[in-house]
Amino acid sequence: MKTRKINFDGCAGLEIATPRLRMVVTVDIGPRIAFLGRPDGENLFYWHVDDPGRDGWRPLGGHRVWATRPMADESEDAYAADNEPCELEESDKFVTVTGAIHPFLKTQRGVRIRPLDDDAFEVTSFVHNLGPMLYSAGVWCPTCILPRPVMTFGIPLGDRHLSWDVVKMVIPRAWAGHTSRINDPQIRFNEEFMVVEPQGVEAKRMVWAPLGILAMTWPEARLSFIKRTQSDPHAQYPQGCNLAVYIGPENYMVEMETCGAERTLMPGDTAVNVETWRLSDEVLDWSDADRVIRAAR
Repeated sequence: MKTRKINFDGCAGLEIATPRLRMVVTVDIGPRIAFLGRPDGENLFYWHVDDPGRDGWRPLGGHRVWATRPMADESEDAYAADNEPCELEESDKFVTVTGAIHPFLKTQRGVRIRPLDDDAFEVTSFVHNLGPMLYSAGVWCPTCILPRPVMTFGIPLGDRHLSWDVVKMVIPRAWAGHTSRINDPQIRFNEEFMVVEPQGVEAKRMVWAPLGILAMTWPEARLSFIKRTQSDPHAQYPQGCNLAVYIGPENYMVEMETCGAERTLMPGDTAVNVETWRLSDEVLDWSDADRVIRAAR
């Protein structure tokens, strides 16, 4: 792993590189991961520093560290304090970027990045409870992709090794001024996958996927991005779902979202969502779950 401090689109950033991966995290605003791609390639992420946002909060894009709240997952404190300057810690094995302490909630968010091999990072997003009271949350990780033509997304459904295999999906039809159609041609299913083919109409689907794999494939570039998170069938997740895909209006972005288990945090306790991020030169086939599972390892 090699690191160097850079200016990224007007933001103070730290570049983290392996021979085949380049990542940029911002340190003056965040915690955010602003860039992911090959060393000489395009940014796979949607990143837009000029987005004015709302009420002083700027969406920006990239990878964010949010918090789900039991039965209040879209509350304002989902994204509170993720636009402030961060603390940076570097070692030979990992980089940690920790955001500001929220003045009221007394929570602090951050992300730790550790290379696994030339094509993969372990990305641990976390929420600390630094206050004297209890705090309940799960760690919500929206990663914003900039969609390109013929780029598609897939989630392997169910677990074929279980004798009782149930597939669960939740459709948020209306929320916070947003809408999602029930009968949506952008989203299709086969026996192995939920497949998302963005066509510019706002949509969201949440699913319980025990394998915890959410993938994107881009045939024109012969490139795939795979996120894999841990899952616990006995834990509580938002609406019982651990993965979600959101299509922004006019395809301005597609969010690949994973959620960690919701839990009560004692003072000084930390909730985490550990993801493996892998870039592959393989074009994924949304009818071959075994191939996608191998690519996610």
